[in-house]
Amino acid sequence: MPTALVTGAGSGIGAEFARQLAERGCDLVLVARGREALDALAVRLGAHGVAVEVLPADLLDDDARAGVEARLADESHPIDVLVNNAGFGLSLAFERNDIADEVRHLRLHDEASMRLMHAALGPMLARGRGRIVNVASIAAFMPRSTYGAVKAWLVQFSRWANVRYAPRGVTVTAVCPGFVHTDFHARLGLRPGQEGIPGWMWLDARTVVREGLRDAARGRSISVPSLRYKVIRRLLPLAPDRLTARLGERGRN
Repeated sequence: MPTALVTGAGSGIGAEFARQLAERGCDLVLVARGREALDALAVRLGAHGVAVEVLPADLLDDDARAGVEARLADESHPIDVLVNNAGFGLSLAFERNDIADEVRHLRLHDEASMRLMHAALGPMLARGRGRIVNVASIAAFMPRSTYGAVKAWLVQFSRWANVRYAPRGVTVTAVCPGFVHTDFHARLGLRPGQEGIPGWMWLDARTVVREGLRDAARGRSISVPSLRYKVIRRLLPLAPDRLTARLGERGRN
């Protein structure tokens, strides 16, 4: 069976990636900061008849992240699919945010994803096969404080990496959802009813992951789940920054 390593697997989109990959017969390595959530998920996923390894790690801790990198580079137990999903959000008020939090935000979304990709690519290229999925956001295509910026980096790097490595058997796909019903917003103290976002713009994690995995299997460099967000992505470059920045501020302060 192929083996997939998923970061940020304890809840939300990461847990849904793990669930759908298990349904497809993938063995799993689950990475997140909290062991308790991972252990509970591992029990549920084991019902699919797959092997589940739990690897608690804070990807902002150099030693802990090095352990995940070592697992990705372990050619005796190869990783066939890497899902970079770990992340968190901040207030859009950059000038009021603690700069240390902003640096952690940048490091987790971009530096950690880059390091894990680097660790995974060597063995994948040597075998001539592999798949990397980077969970980005529709915010990558609009001015949205540092969250849009870190996701834009992830999208652009994924686009280049897919062109570079797909001919050698390793595809790289940036999945760019819009608003998704997970605990991501709850951790920011926000609720769907408080977002100022109409109901039709909310997606469920199952749809996001299903379409993301489908596009990754097709070797696409960018996956924008749902027709509504595909249309929005095409319209965003046509609108002035002042308008798109204002739209991006919905639900944040």
